[in-house]
Amino acid sequence: MTKWIPELEESARPKFKRLADAIERDVYAGKLLPGDKLPTHRDLADDLKMNVSTITRGYAEAEKRGLVCGTVGRGTFIASDAITSSSMVSFEPHVRGMIELGMVNTFYDLDPDIQEGMRKLIRRRNLNAFLRYTDPQGLPEHREVGVEWAKRYRLETTAGNVLVCSGAQHALTCCLSSLFRAGDRIATDALIYPGMKTLANMLGIRLVPVPMDDHGMIPEQLARICRREKINGISLMPGVQNPTSVCMPLERREQIAMICCNHDLTIIEDDAYGLTVESDLPPVTSFAPERSVFIAGVSKSIAVGLRVAFMVAQGERFKQLAHAILNSVWMTPPLNVELIAQWIQDGTADITVKLKRQAARRRFEAVKDQLDGLGLGLGINPSGFFLWLSLPQSWKGYMVESRAREAGINIFGAEKFAVGGGPVPANIRLSLSGPKDIDELRKGLGILREIL
Repeated sequence: MTKWIPELEESARPKFKRLADAIERDVYAGKLLPGDKLPTHRDLADDLKMNVSTITRGYAEAEKRGLVCGTVGRGTFIASDAITSSSMVSFEPHVRGMIELGMVNTFYDLDPDIQEGMRKLIRRRNLNAFLRYTDPQGLPEHREVGVEWAKRYRLETTAGNVLVCSGAQHALTCCLSSLFRAGDRIATDALIYPGMKTLANMLGIRLVPVPMDDHGMIPEQLARICRREKINGISLMPGVQNPTSVCMPLERREQIAMICCNHDLTIIEDDAYGLTVESDLPPVTSFAPERSVFIAGVSKSIAVGLRVAFMVAQGERFKQLAHAILNSVWMTPPLNVELIAQWIQDGTADITVKLKRQAARRRFEAVKDQLDGLGLGLGINPSGFFLWLSLPQSWKGYMVESRAREAGINIFGAEKFAVGGGPVPANIRLSLSGPKDIDELRKGLGILREIL
């Protein structure tokens, strides 16, 4: 781009906020594009006849708004997702007739029968016991069940290292709020789950993107970034990466763990979609358990509405996380956990996982013909709940996302998942589980083909 000199509006607002306003205005006007490099603090201060400290505060304010990102040694760039919302959920009224190809639902019709589950609980014990205050870490018997559930992810642990949380998002909130501080840096894939982005932004934690390839995060790039700047932790989804579906191979998991040990990084591993594919690969956590937090959720596998997840950690991190649970929700509702525990112990959970994999595979097989020519991208998982599609030349994800909504389908462009100010691939994430049935999925794909 040509040299950018902002026009600051005349007002009583502080100059640094007017600078952030100018950045925001020019981003949405298309004068500043994702990836554009802004002038250095000194150069812009000279151009605007301001103090360098005012420019620094203005850029910091723009970063709080999600408009820019700074990279040590490279400068300040317009954020890759500056022109799109990172939120997965819209609080606007639902548009009647909209086909959901964005949100990844979990085949609700295959969730266990809660009425039958409650009948079994009533016959077995006094439910009033679950209406009392309990240990924020979780009841002992529930933590034992967490050990069994962690085995589904190929992770061996003990009840003394298990905490019970109110869903994986709550677990992530506990991790970021208790193990990190505002201003800390967490290395992530260059494309990540948007809920992690919005959470980090809320807590003032900076996410540092690490380049990816067909096997996920590149270890050499992670090591280079750790040498270049102070990194406090790392967030990973090595089993089924969201949004690309990439599965990290064994050797790379070991390499990532070694780098984390060498640079004293706290590992947060959340494999939310790990059970949508059959795998015998151990998690990264298994190679560095003393510095890791593993989140074994049940929402994608069993039932979203009960909001339960098991978190595995050791030592001081375990204590900090226990306090975070106490300070946020006091305890995960024991009745919810007891119902989940019953389903895990009696085999209902494993049957549900299998049924949902089969449902996802049926949808994939049913629409394979319609996907021809749409450009299936990295990491195809035929039993997965979503696909990563490459777009034809000249398209961008946010462009298709906008056009699709006008045509009656909701999809998510790559910008929603992008971290930092680097180039964003021309991709969209397509939910196979969002439509209510295969016919609606076919209809949505037909509309998408017409748009492209």
